[in-house]
Amino acid sequence: MSTNVQSLLGNSPSSDEVSIYLKSLSSLVDGSDAAVPEVKSYPDAVYFNYFAIGLSFLFSPQNGYKPAMNLRRDQIKDDSLVLDSIDVYNIPKLKPLAANSGKSSRSAELAFSTHPVSPIILPLSISDGTSRPLTIEIMPDTTGQNFVACLGEPERKGGGAGPSSGSIGIWCEWPKDGIMVEFGGDEAKGPQAWERGKDAVWKIITIFPPKAT
Repeated sequence: MSTNVQSLLGNSPSSDEVSIYLKSLSSLVDGSDAAVPEVKSYPDAVYFNYFAIGLSFLFSPQNGYKPAMNLRRDQIKDDSLVLDSIDVYNIPKLKPLAANSGKSSRSAELAFSTHPVSPIILPLSISDGTSRPLTIEIMPDTTGQNFVACLGEPERKGGGAGPSSGSIGIWCEWPKDGIMVEFGGDEAKGPQAWERGKDAVWKIITIFPPKAT
């Protein structure tokens, strides 16, 4: 599959580009309803969650549209929504390092399967004076070290504080590329998370319109 998922940004939920992409993904997994979303509507955002194909679309209302909460799919005004960001899910295999491994994962994330397309290929910005590839190829086992080697040091990062049983996993963001990465597994948690983070595998990639900084 060669579709650049970033190119879907700015489309409505029922656009041809989005529909074709979802249909092609649903053919890669079991179940005829893989392209049917769970809809979560709020006045300032509408989420389309595709659990079987490891995707969550965030649509932003336009032109004064304020969706009511708990709308059904057929009550959504597609022509008043644009795709603002995309979450792509990966489910790293947990290592049996501790008895509580995996218990701190947010329950909403556990419903998602791993995105069936590999590698995920995303375009990168070209910065003056630096040597960067035109794209990044992300595999299910791509680690923090791999991301930094390709993208350079992140402009924003956070997480990794607190005890392993209740911490937020480390995350890194490259705004110019429109990429944010959250990491999973024990390497991404706890007080020493940043020392171990180079070996942490990605859990969620958020794709958004590149931002000039």
